[in-house]
Amino acid sequence: MSFSTNPFPNDPDRSAIWTMLVPRDIAAYIQADWSMVENDFAASDFFGINGNGKDNPDGWTISFPTLEAYRDEWLRQAREGQAQSYAEDVEAGIRRATSLTEIEISGERAIAHKKFDGEIRKSDGGVDRLNWQTLYFCRKIDGQWKLTGFVGYLPYPMGKQA
Repeated sequence: MSFSTNPFPNDPDRSAIWTMLVPRDIAAYIQADWSMVENDFAASDFFGINGNGKDNPDGWTISFPTLEAYRDEWLRQAREGQAQSYAEDVEAGIRRATSLTEIEISGERAIAHKKFDGEIRKSDGGVDRLNWQTLYFCRKIDGQWKLTGFVGYLPYPMGKQA
């Protein structure tokens, strides 16, 4: 199965979370268009932990205490990516490197395990290496899955320091 194919076609909850975190997130990131994903967040509950490439939680930081702080960094990174020159379709490259096959749901809460492991060819002959993982925390609010936070920028696999 391609990483671009929803692995949960018969599971509406997991399918909704996968759609939010894979195709919609990637498309918005490539376009640096926060409006495409802004409604996917529970803004008042949100915060993000930066693993800083470390598998030891002692090195993790609350880099995103608010959704606004995360949005600003997300947009900065998206625009930085747009400034790069690639030798292939960036969206296809990110999709190829992305895996989200593990989503645990318990009542109205979920944890989604998103992993990145791949390369996107750059025009100068180099590559952009994608190799980290993120745990996304979700809550079902009024029938819709929303992101309440994450622990990201973790080594993939764990035990491998960035």
